[in-house]
Amino acid sequence: MNYHLDQLPERTAKPREQGYTMVMDKGLSIREVEDFLEVGGEYSDIVKLGWATSYVVPNLKRKLEVYKAAGVPVYFGGTLFEAFIIRNQFDDYRRLLSEFGMEYAEVSDGSLELPHDKKCEYIRLLAKDLNVLSEVGSKDAEKIIPPYKWISQMQTELEAGSIKVIGEAREAGNVGLFRSTGEVRSGLVEEILTKIPFEKILWEAPQKAQQVWFIKLLGSNVNLGNIAPNEVVSLETIRLGLRGDTFTHFLDMDGVDPMFKPEIKTGRPGTSMPRG
Repeated sequence: MNYHLDQLPERTAKPREQGYTMVMDKGLSIREVEDFLEVGGEYSDIVKLGWATSYVVPNLKRKLEVYKAAGVPVYFGGTLFEAFIIRNQFDDYRRLLSEFGMEYAEVSDGSLELPHDKKCEYIRLLAKDLNVLSEVGSKDAEKIIPPYKWISQMQTELEAGSIKVIGEAREAGNVGLFRSTGEVRSGLVEEILTKIPFEKILWEAPQKAQQVWFIKLLGSNVNLGNIAPNEVVSLETIRLGLRGDTFTHFLDMDGVDPMFKPEIKTGRPGTSMPRG
């Protein structure tokens, strides 16, 4: 960092198991990738080439080389996996991953109806050679999955070999974990957390209010995904309590100048920092 401030929450260091920031690349040019990495690469743990943008984006190999040179892993979006599966091209998909030197793969079923045992079979097969992220939840706003099913699917997918399970929200943050307004389905999240370790979940949370909600619930080292490249630095300040939304959340009131204490209306005075 550029200078010192007391009372900041401790952030895990890369490569990290928790505190992930997963960035959504929806079709950046190589020059845009270079600009993004200059300021946001340090805070980005992994980049997803959204849905099937990798099929149409120019200079894909060069783009992947730029990310690799910066030490930021990349993977193809889960919709691309589904596009191959629905066309009965799983072997072609595996060859594609090998051809482009991918170290990560996403297995999802947000756009098609895939029997869950078959989904877990795909996870097991891919996990032999790759780090697998699997996504739970539907992209259909009308399809409401009960909490017990979220939990069951997350458990079995982790057992099948996923390194993390992703909570579906789409790039807009208005399905799955969230209502159409973007409001968090808080009961769903809290029920999931009774059974699934929080460090094993990557919550898609593209909207600032959603990011703030998860950070206040689980601490600065919660895993968050579908972050826009130009919002990565902003998210890091939220994680550190350096933006108004979390400004007092991590402060120990005993270390605050007394003249300000009556003015502080939020945060958790006198409490320890949240887990993570």
